[in-house]
Amino acid sequence: MRIVRLTGIVVVFLVICIAILTSALFFFKNVEKKNLTDEDRKRAGGNYITLKNGSTHYQVAGPDTGKVVILLHGFSVPYYIWDGTFEYLAKQGFRVVRYDMYGRGYSERPSVTYHNQLYLDQLHELITALKLKQPVSLAGVSFGGGVATDFAGAYPGLVNKVVLVDPVYQLTRPEVPQFVTLFDEAMTPDKRALNQVNDFKYPKQYPNWPTKYKDQMTYRGFRWAIASTEYNYHFVGKESYAKLKQTKKPVLLIWGKDDKTVPFKFSDSIRAILHPQFLAVDDAAHLPIIEKPELVNKQIAEFLKR
Repeated sequence: MRIVRLTGIVVVFLVICIAILTSALFFFKNVEKKNLTDEDRKRAGGNYITLKNGSTHYQVAGPDTGKVVILLHGFSVPYYIWDGTFEYLAKQGFRVVRYDMYGRGYSERPSVTYHNQLYLDQLHELITALKLKQPVSLAGVSFGGGVATDFAGAYPGLVNKVVLVDPVYQLTRPEVPQFVTLFDEAMTPDKRALNQVNDFKYPKQYPNWPTKYKDQMTYRGFRWAIASTEYNYHFVGKESYAKLKQTKKPVLLIWGKDDKTVPFKFSDSIRAILHPQFLAVDDAAHLPIIEKPELVNKQIAEFLKR
């Protein structure tokens, strides 16, 4: 009986020690130590508008009379991913809008489930609140391509044309429970930031990319947004692209031939469904808008002008 009691005490002691060590490690590793404030947003620049789920960081450029095109960023890199394209299209006479999706950049990080409708509602509310001339064209890169596809399928009357740049084809839900993913994100923040350069064919040409990315990670809610999206945004390429096809919207598909994030082979699957105008980009990986801007931006502008 005494041995059983001692064993129980030892087990409890070990559990307490593990809990204390885990908590200490979490506190040390956790980079989300700040709340996003008005001062932070002011420092970041851009504009802000309050929607149903909080403040949305956005930027508008180009003449009021220009055709409207909205740029949707990828899974976790904020709207700066479109810097070159944003400036180019504005100079070409388009009314260009880009924004940070909830949980990214300097937009609100609501404690909600990040499912499909959350992203569609944010875009729909933004179009309405900014009183943008409709229909608008959408350009989405990677995950943003999935959101653009789903939005066009859900609100075809609001959409003119769609540009997809290395778009997501299938989102796979992690096999482990969500709390495990959240803990892993907290323990390995540098891993996520450093992995962003893998979207380039020549990572060494973009040494400051992870540093720029890390700023958004210091504000509470980023980790939740990322993990919740992984578990709750459902995107099945074959179904979503078939729905886009039914809308009969003109589509431009652009893909870097050396993409390892969403391999080039998936372009065949999407082309078989959509029969889009297609641009395969040599010597570029997941972000041809950055690696081959002269070619890609010109193609996007020509497509939108027609």
